[in-house]
Amino acid sequence: MTYSPAHAKELLEKAGYPNGFEITLWSLPVKRPYNPNGKQIAEMIQSDWEKIGLKVNIATYEWAEYIKRAVAGEHDALMIGWTADFGDPDNFFSSLTCAAVKGSYNFSRWCYQPYDDLILQARAITDQTARSELYKKALNIIREQAPDLFLAHSTIYDVIDNNVKGYTIDPLGKHNFSNVEL
Repeated sequence: MTYSPAHAKELLEKAGYPNGFEITLWSLPVKRPYNPNGKQIAEMIQSDWEKIGLKVNIATYEWAEYIKRAVAGEHDALMIGWTADFGDPDNFFSSLTCAAVKGSYNFSRWCYQPYDDLILQARAITDQTARSELYKKALNIIREQAPDLFLAHSTIYDVIDNNVKGYTIDPLGKHNFSNVEL
């Protein structure tokens, strides 16, 4: 996908919004590895969206209130994210299923049965090549329909002394010292 404000304006016009519209964007109120400054990111999004004719109001709430209201679906658009807690593609894809709308993790409230069918098929098989193909198809649906916009992914760094041997960085952010030697 290429950056094109002109194309975005055309799409808004086709959708029946030739003069844009007003929207409230919720700014993430807490620092996260994937978003250390929610207010600044919200202002950057606001600037980009205003270039295509949207009037963007930024709002935020204390964290518990933010989550409570987001689960209730009170937002127009919001920032949210997470750090994976297990190393399987389903950890990322499951948050956009129809079941996750009911379970409150699908904050976009997007439900698309062809996508769900792919995810359910991928969950039911162990052949990694076949699973990968199903998840690639699901990813193409996400790209086409854009129920969520992915902005960033955090990188975790651990600093260790040269005398430390046997330590490996865990992709899920955990620390395992069982093989560590000094």
